Amino acid sequence: MISDEPRFLDFKIEGSGFWEDKVIVTCGHPPLDLFGTDWRAEWRRDGNVIVADGVHTISKNNSHSVLSVSQFIRADSGNYECRLIREKDESFYRQRSNGAFTLKEKPLIRVDPIQKFLNCSGQNVPLSCTVNNDYNINFTNVNISGKKSITYQYKTDSCTDKEQDTITCQSTTYPEFKETITLRFYKGNPQMCDDKEFGKAVSGSRARIPCANNEVGEKSALCNITTYTEIRDTCILQLIKELLDQSEVLTATTLPAFLQQLSNVTNGNSEQVVNSPKNIDAVVQILRNVANRIELFNISINENSMKDILITAGVLTTDQARDSWNFLNKNNESISYSISNPDGVSSSLLQSLEIITKHLASFNNSGIDTPFIILNRTIYTNPIIGDFNSSVVIEIPQNEGKNKSITVITFASLNNVLPAREIDNSSIKVIGGRVVLVQSSGQINNISLTFDILNDTLRDPKCVFWNFNLLNGLGGWDDEGCEVVNTNETGTVTCNCNHLTSFSILMSPNSPISPILDYITYIGVGISMGSLVICLIIEVNIAVSLLIADIWFIIGAAISDANHKNHSACTATTFFIHLFYLALFFWMFASALLLLYRTTNVFGGGLSKASMLAIGFSLGYGAPLIIATVTIAATAPDNKYIRENVICWLNWDESKALLAFVIPALSIVLINLIILVVVLYKIIRRRVGTTAAQAGEKSVLLVIVKSLAVLTPFFGITWGLGVLRGMESMVVWVSRPERSVQSWAAQDAERSEDGRGAGLLVHPRDIGINIAFALFNSLQGFFILVFGTLLDGKVRSAISSYARPSRSGTGSTSAGNSSSSGLRFLRNWRRGRDGYNMTSSASSDLHSASNT
Repeated sequence: MISDEPRFLDFKIEGSGFWEDKVIVTCGHPPLDLFGTDWRAEWRRDGNVIVADGVHTISKNNSHSVLSVSQFIRADSGNYECRLIREKDESFYRQRSNGAFTLKEKPLIRVDPIQKFLNCSGQNVPLSCTVNNDYNINFTNVNISGKKSITYQYKTDSCTDKEQDTITCQSTTYPEFKETITLRFYKGNPQMCDDKEFGKAVSGSRARIPCANNEVGEKSALCNITTYTEIRDTCILQLIKELLDQSEVLTATTLPAFLQQLSNVTNGNSEQVVNSPKNIDAVVQILRNVANRIELFNISINENSMKDILITAGVLTTDQARDSWNFLNKNNESISYSISNPDGVSSSLLQSLEIITKHLASFNNSGIDTPFIILNRTIYTNPIIGDFNSSVVIEIPQNEGKNKSITVITFASLNNVLPAREIDNSSIKVIGGRVVLVQSSGQINNISLTFDILNDTLRDPKCVFWNFNLLNGLGGWDDEGCEVVNTNETGTVTCNCNHLTSFSILMSPNSPISPILDYITYIGVGISMGSLVICLIIEVNIAVSLLIADIWFIIGAAISDANHKNHSACTATTFFIHLFYLALFFWMFASALLLLYRTTNVFGGGLSKASMLAIGFSLGYGAPLIIATVTIAATAPDNKYIRENVICWLNWDESKALLAFVIPALSIVLINLIILVVVLYKIIRRRVGTTAAQAGEKSVLLVIVKSLAVLTPFFGITWGLGVLRGMESMVVWVSRPERSVQSWAAQDAERSEDGRGAGLLVHPRDIGINIAFALFNSLQGFFILVFGTLLDGKVRSAISSYARPSRSGTGSTSAGNSSSSGLRFLRNWRRGRDGYNMTSSASSDLHSASNT
């Protein structure tokens, strides 16, 4: 080394000193008596050589070297060094920066409110303005200033002669940075919207509110009479927005530092990132820009940079991000900062990783291990294990894989990102194995992949790859060139493919694991429907509720089995199944309450017949209607009312709408059992000697007790079996029983993986439990006919009298005989039933109405 110059590098900024301004750094001059003019310049940042590119240019004259950075971004920050190297002996003259070179953040001004609707009533309205760092700001209209944060109380006294007013907050040092508050005035009582988030707005106007303190953008909604619609949200993290802007000017010099910053920001704010589709979309666009810049400048990616990329991408694939990806994959709404097709965000993420991996430079280690993505690179000699518990094994014929570098990226949870859509844009299958991306340094025409099946209750595997060109560039799973060659009982599927790309297996959740469940369900429901039709001649409401529910069950099963499920029809079917199964339980509850009332109020006055009937119908049909309506109203607008692409029944994963059936039904079973115990205890303790009226009353109570004592345990056992199979599996039966086994197994696998636990009392693949559940559920109508009606002695007497030949009908035609016999049966039955009405006609009337 010749010498170190005592002075430092000359650092000049063309602009205000903000990120993305132009920066010029000058080095020199060297001692000309030693160097002459035969020298070259080398620039470094934090020890790394700066290469001239589209953003960084290096020039020299006889005495100086100049480094120009046309857009100085955060990744350019660091300690700079200049070396003027003598050509003949490589000795050099060096200058260094006086500390790290860095630039300032632009003033980010945030006002609250952005817009507000006010009545001219003389009220004071607080206005606030904040700015990042220690910039000075002021309200220009009222001459209030301060550092970082200021407030102002606006008075509406003088607003009668104008429709709106504006208050501007701006930086005093950099007045080009400013934000405006708009105050809009109204008179009288116009139609308005008002809620906690958007506040007040006049109908036909758009409300606008700021994002959280660490976000940029805004939220807005259109006031439509009294309800907000067309809600828009452009809020993303400020740090993500800054990285998104800077990702468009990356070069080989700034890329490593930028990727480290991206990894730190994404991982450090993972909760905010994964819970926001906008943040996920922005990060994917950043990775897309990274891939484009790498392609443009043909940049090689080293091990550390690739690890930063995998950590960033891994955060986006976690289970916590599933809801955001569901929104991105299903919602056609335009998204700010998005690629051209918002539905292609998941496809864009995978494609970006494929492009980046092609530019991965060689490194010493055999792999890169991150929490959610593992990369293996090797010269192919033996089968490659993708890891994550050896979930994928890859084999290539020796003649094709010889001396070729193979890179395999295995994703732990990319099934949260990529939808299971195929070439026809249907999503009736699920991703049944890990997703792997395979690349080779040379041409490979044959590859074998063996996947562990993540859910061993799924069937009909299909080997697929992600085709970016499907569905007009949307992307989807394609099986062209891939085939299943072996399905092992140990839970593996082996695929052969004649190309390399991103692979996985699709499996159907809809195929039954046991045909006996099909036969039990449909035959059993058929018997129940026939039994309930018979019950309609004798009893009414419980039979009607269960009959209608069974009819809608058949409709729901047909819709669920269809290749393309009609979402609207499935929603309607689910609503009516929910409503009438709840009505079944609430009529039982009404009967139990009546029983308790009559038991504790035998000798007193009491409710009138009309009051009892009103209470019965309010409970029997009113309460279920309210619950079913509230459930669909609360969940359907967000597409979280029914289970997507599986069955027509209430959703569990996203909205927990299923609890709107489970909690009322099982609560009623428990309450009824308690009431039965109380009533039986009171009846047993009563003295034998009673009056005729008391005897009649006791007879009525015993009839109701008998029905409830038989039917309540039956329904309790029936739906209790569902609890043993797990809450979700229990009610999935309503649409298709065999799917409940598969759905539970899928949930079991997912919950076991993410550490939440399955929460099962009995394993969902226990075929005995599943058969018992399907049998008891499908035959509920038959149980009602036998135990709730035919075991009634009065009913049997009426049926017997109908079956005996008529002694007085000799002069009648056969048609007349038939007609009179039918009427006689109804009269006999009614007469027999009326025998119960000795002291409480209201009791028996409501009892008949509730079918208990």
